[in-house]
Amino acid sequence: MIIHAIASNLDMDKFCSQSSSQTFRIADFGCSIGPNTIFSMQNIIQAVEQKHHENNHGNSSTILEFQLFFNDHSTNDFNTLFKSIPPSWPYFVAGVPGSFYRRLFPKSSIHIGHSSNALQWLSKVPQEVVDCKSPAYNDGSIYCRGIEKEVTKAYVAQFEKDMESFLNGRGEELVNGGLMVILMGGVPNGIPLSHTAIGKFYDLFGSCLLDLTNKDLVSHLTVKLTILVMERPY
Repeated sequence: MIIHAIASNLDMDKFCSQSSSQTFRIADFGCSIGPNTIFSMQNIIQAVEQKHHENNHGNSSTILEFQLFFNDHSTNDFNTLFKSIPPSWPYFVAGVPGSFYRRLFPKSSIHIGHSSNALQWLSKVPQEVVDCKSPAYNDGSIYCRGIEKEVTKAYVAQFEKDMESFLNGRGEELVNGGLMVILMGGVPNGIPLSHTAIGKFYDLFGSCLLDLTNKDLVSHLTVKLTILVMERPY
């Protein structure tokens, strides 16, 4: 899917005309620390090289150089990530700590942005769902179940605000004609998250925490702090 999207939408002629350098920059926003992010970057590079080859009808002697940026919070285990990179990789790699809900790179510096299964994590838990005086107070649940109207409204509002921040940041960082690839889970229209397999898991996990609380093995504060900062869009 990613390879097809790049083949269909990437304008390599514009890249070559705009840049005196042959360095192609790719950023993974919200990277993992395992092989998934390496695999994704390799797929993107393969697609870009194929597109470059086709544009030059296989006759170009110009070899692209790739600079890869792996972004996540500073608490991410970047050491494990870098250890998993093959020593023979002919690419330039850097870690970029920080929230992707703000600017991370200079203007017009990234050619392709990529984010997989990361944007469902909000920048923070909506204040309303932890305020016992709010109609959106999400007592007894650790996530947005998609049933309580006010709770869902609070999560959706935070999701929309975060997405706007994310897209504004990437809009500044991507070059003219650059691509942003976003992969994330969703929920079919009309089906609450609590009616899905992942929702059942969260319900079970939450009920276990509440049982521990009732037995005074876990504090109410711990349960409150365990509320998931996650929203699955419809």
